[in-house]
Amino acid sequence: MEPGAAELYDQALLGILQHVGNVQDFLRVLFGFLYRKTDFYRLLRHSADRMGFPPGAAQAMVLQVFKNFEYMARQDDERRRKELEEKMRRKEEEGAAAASANAEKVPTPAQEVEIDSGAQCGPAAGAPGHQEAKRVKPLAPPGAEQEAGHNSTEAEPPAIAVADVPVEPPALPKRQEQFQKNPDSYNGAVRENYTWSQDYSDLEVKVPVPKHVLKGKQVSVDLSSSSIRVAILEGSGERVLMEGKFTHKINTESSLWSLEPGKCVLINLNKVGEYWWSAILEGEEQIDIDKINKERSMATVDEEEHAVLDRLTFDYHQKLQGKPQSHELKVHEMLKKGWDAEGSPFRGQRFDPSMFNISPGAVQF
Repeated sequence: MEPGAAELYDQALLGILQHVGNVQDFLRVLFGFLYRKTDFYRLLRHSADRMGFPPGAAQAMVLQVFKNFEYMARQDDERRRKELEEKMRRKEEEGAAAASANAEKVPTPAQEVEIDSGAQCGPAAGAPGHQEAKRVKPLAPPGAEQEAGHNSTEAEPPAIAVADVPVEPPALPKRQEQFQKNPDSYNGAVRENYTWSQDYSDLEVKVPVPKHVLKGKQVSVDLSSSSIRVAILEGSGERVLMEGKFTHKINTESSLWSLEPGKCVLINLNKVGEYWWSAILEGEEQIDIDKINKERSMATVDEEEHAVLDRLTFDYHQKLQGKPQSHELKVHEMLKKGWDAEGSPFRGQRFDPSMFNISPGAVQF
């Protein structure tokens, strides 16, 4: 099967869904099409009838398709839950190990004061005249070093002044080709305060945090189906890192977040619909959907759906070339058997499939 076969009709269907605005009206469009343009609702009541379905067959067909995808959705939910639980467990273990290593580290005199977003005054444990390590703010008032057990003559103000000089951040990548090379922005983008990536059903957002943010209680993440707000707690207030409205809806029950201590807030968002996002937040620059990898992970596709996708791909290319599609070829095979049979009005004539207008709904696969 060629890459992207699962999404052959996604853009057309997504256009319909966005136009009508809700799933119920979207289903009305689909079944209205079946009612007006096919024999889906026509009943086969007599043996001479050639179009339609036996009573109850169409309803059973819809229910079976619904149950197939419902089963796939439950499998996907279970798989995502296990993956996220395992990922969070690993992150917690790594965070605990990192915190333990930081607590046991003995700084040298030159390392006692570090001026950055996670700077600490960290004297050696048990050293005479030193108190427990405390947070150090770049603009600490005079005598703060003495309160922490330091001799004020040992402080080096020039070092603090140098540390306060802003460093020019590296230029952000702009092209989708650059985004695709980074797993954190694969099928997504790098933005000023976060990066995001996506697959067929989920999104992953990474929001960098200062080095001193090591515990989940230092982070505030508010998620709704249509918005997000990520902030860190600083003193008696908050500093917002990311905030805005989503460009599409998410499933909050299947969305989780975790903290990579001193690195980032990792947020896994479950899409309401299986379609590709061009941006996470409204008003932000959109990515070029045509330049991402749209192939759906085959891990979520069973053998029956594989067969359907293969047939749809075949029919798509046959239609482009003006050739018979799979449902027509199947009927042609049956017609050929009776074309030259005893009593056939076409016996002796060349088989001409153009004489028949075959509806896809007339053939059961």
